[in-house]
Amino acid sequence: MTQHTIAGSTVTMPVRIRTADQHMAMFSVDADAAQRLIDHSGLQVCRYRPGRAIVVLMLMRYVDGDLGEYLEYGTNIMVNPPGSTATGPRALRSAGAFVHHLPVDQSFTLEAGRTIWGYPKVMADFTIRQARQFGFDVTIDGEFVVGMEFKPGIGVPSSFTSRPQVHPTYSHLDGVTRRTEGKMRLSGVRYRFGGARLRLGDHPYAAELASLGLPKRALVSSTAANVAMTFGDPEVIS
Repeated sequence: MTQHTIAGSTVTMPVRIRTADQHMAMFSVDADAAQRLIDHSGLQVCRYRPGRAIVVLMLMRYVDGDLGEYLEYGTNIMVNPPGSTATGPRALRSAGAFVHHLPVDQSFTLEAGRTIWGYPKVMADFTIRQARQFGFDVTIDGEFVVGMEFKPGIGVPSSFTSRPQVHPTYSHLDGVTRRTEGKMRLSGVRYRFGGARLRLGDHPYAAELASLGLPKRALVSSTAANVAMTFGDPEVIS
């Protein structure tokens, strides 16, 4: 059983998230532009169509978990497993998410994420809006980065979503590329074609998203009323 000391506290692996909710949108972007963003990692984007890659933008609200309560925004680029050159829609089955941006609003999870998994967490401020539509804004050092609004989706029967899923994520920090396997179980899932509006600011993170051809219409968006997860120790890839 591995343990890590974070900000004077002991974190025992695997880390468990018991209660969280998720808002996600998937976009089709230029594969060469996406590859330029992640070249430093040594990984290759998953080209699910000729010249196209998938980027997933996601907001997580962690309510009850081993790292405390916090908000997290992620820019995730779908990549092939190391050494794979697979292409086409079926390649997405084995693809993992390379975590390119990961602002959070609490210092403990920031230190844990960077120290244990090499996730590129930085401190940010979040504004959450819950009216007829769910929306959020992210700012870093007072500069607007990204905002999104989500239209309600159509509910999916729990029999299709409640089975445990295993998803690898990849990170690159301080010259080291890592792979982390996460197990999750989703409930209260809703999907919608399109359904998400994206706004970009002037922060360098926003400029990187704009280099992919964003904002544009999402392929699909989804929400999950609860996401239960576990994360183990990472594997160093290179």
